[in-house]
Amino acid sequence: MLKIAASLLSADFSRLGEEVKNAEKEGVDFIHWDIMDGHFVPNITFGPAVIQSLRDKTKLPFNAHLMIEKPYNFIEKFAEVGSDIVSVHAEACDHLQHTVRDIKNLGVKVGVALNPATPLNVIEYVLDDIDLILIMTVNPGFGGQEFIPAVMPKVQEARQMVEARGLNIDIGVDGGINEKTAPLAVKAGANVLTIGFAIYGREPKLSIQKLKDSLR
Repeated sequence: MLKIAASLLSADFSRLGEEVKNAEKEGVDFIHWDIMDGHFVPNITFGPAVIQSLRDKTKLPFNAHLMIEKPYNFIEKFAEVGSDIVSVHAEACDHLQHTVRDIKNLGVKVGVALNPATPLNVIEYVLDDIDLILIMTVNPGFGGQEFIPAVMPKVQEARQMVEARGLNIDIGVDGGINEKTAPLAVKAGANVLTIGFAIYGREPKLSIQKLKDSLR
């Protein structure tokens, strides 16, 4: 099932409550929070307090995408403030299996994100315990970047790996997704499209319903 995640990285930070409500009204399936610390990626964005302040503004699930160093020090806090999914970068985890286990023990879903140049085999031994593979289609840190088509074979490989093992894992892409690149990602096997700039950062803005209709 195709799902659209609205990334607030390109939203108007002065009116995040409205941006969340508008995303829900437009038909997105969950809200994607790009959590950046200025170390793992060269940018700083949201913290747990922001997520907590907006949790009651929508019934949509929240994915806290932790683009931070030592994410295991923060997973409990992001779960406490209402994240339904906590996603960590494999590159940032000294012991990925421990971090995945700890997230599961908090009672929320587990996502593992991979940068464009990170091979898929780093998650092979945690597949049974995760709910989302989030494949970056840009180098993380800033919204509005150009999609990297060379990552599509990795998306395809991820889909084949999941299906070969009979697992129910979402395959997501994040970065540069719009009406032109979304079909490429879906064809490769992605079923979760994280979209920020095309929804919030440009005119005319992307119609979520039209995109969903075009990909059926």
